[in-house]
Amino acid sequence: MSSPVFSPKQRTVLTWWTPGSKYRTRDAIICDGAVRSGKTLAMGLGFFLWAMSCFQRQRFGVCGKTIASLRRNVLSEVLPKLEALGAVWKERRTENLVTVRFRGRENQFYVFGGRDESSASLIQGITFAGILLDEVALMPQSFVEQACARCSVAGSRLWFNCNPAGPTHWFYREWIQEAEARNCLRLHFTMEDNPSLTPQIRQRYQRLYSGVFYRRFILGQWVQAEGRVYDFYQPEMAQDVPQGNFDRWYISCDYGTVNPTSMGLWGRLGERWYRVKEFYFDSRREQRQMTDEEYADALARLADGRSLAAVIVDPSAASFQEVLRRRGWRVRKAENDVLAGIRITADCLKSGKIVICRGCEDCLREIEGYVWDLTGGQKDRVKKENDHAMDDMRYFAATVLGGRTVAFAARAVARTS
Repeated sequence: MSSPVFSPKQRTVLTWWTPGSKYRTRDAIICDGAVRSGKTLAMGLGFFLWAMSCFQRQRFGVCGKTIASLRRNVLSEVLPKLEALGAVWKERRTENLVTVRFRGRENQFYVFGGRDESSASLIQGITFAGILLDEVALMPQSFVEQACARCSVAGSRLWFNCNPAGPTHWFYREWIQEAEARNCLRLHFTMEDNPSLTPQIRQRYQRLYSGVFYRRFILGQWVQAEGRVYDFYQPEMAQDVPQGNFDRWYISCDYGTVNPTSMGLWGRLGERWYRVKEFYFDSRREQRQMTDEEYADALARLADGRSLAAVIVDPSAASFQEVLRRRGWRVRKAENDVLAGIRITADCLKSGKIVICRGCEDCLREIEGYVWDLTGGQKDRVKKENDHAMDDMRYFAATVLGGRTVAFAARAVARTS
């Protein structure tokens, strides 16, 4: 095995706790900054090496937003590298426990997911010699505080790793801005701190993001969302419906009774998805409401005999989903993480993976007025205005392009245009 090459910041993460380091008296470390900047690997490897070098028969906590994401992002990367250094490890998944033996020492590492406020109860009552919190900005404050409170063994330290959020986020205000007061080493990472990335790969990532997501994920800044959500999108980016044989179709739907209902028909041609047609009904503007059956009729007219892989529906529209199922449509509940969905949609629009066609007037109208809510609070959010076609577009992008697609169609009526 060839020796890995680490950047200066990665080497600091790996050695800040050693006797010869000028940071050895710090109680905690924070690594934040750009995506793909090498901080996760350095933090995970540094945490395990510190634990195995300084402690014997102690317990440690390793935390992520979910246990699945932690295993994917941290454990699957770090444990094989520890094994290559001579460590022996064993994982008992039913107990969420990893036991590591290295150079005559043995320690236990308990795995936790900090998904929501209820997660704090999972970590109560246990004593740790240290804890690693990966993606800490995605965890609720109650869970993080409970995890930190568990570290009462002499010599224990706290390890935090995250991508930025907004400047009012509790972790930014209480930990990053107060790092010196908390005796915490803060290291800000950029893509240049990851020696495994080529210049071409860095440029590719820079092309993927725009606006607030560029500033956060590429520049690593804790910045406020502001202005238009899709600020890079211009009206001239809309296209005519292309000629050719579309090989797959979906309809995405944001359902409303008093609020507007928006549906988009999406077809795949080559490597791109086109929003070729839409249905949009505003009950306030029309001064009447439509029933679920009427909306189902409108959806059938929008499909116009095409074979749909699925209808992607607002997850809160239970009655409408049931009507569609009774009519034989394959229904999928939309992925509804708003910020993640916006990011996926922005990436797809900017890269040309999804294209809005010129006949989709309400979608094009809303994209111009879809803006961030700047009224305050700790979480980024969009204004609940001009957002119905935006929601159905986000549902499509997040559910189909941000996850696994369904491999069969709901109806057998073939159409080639």
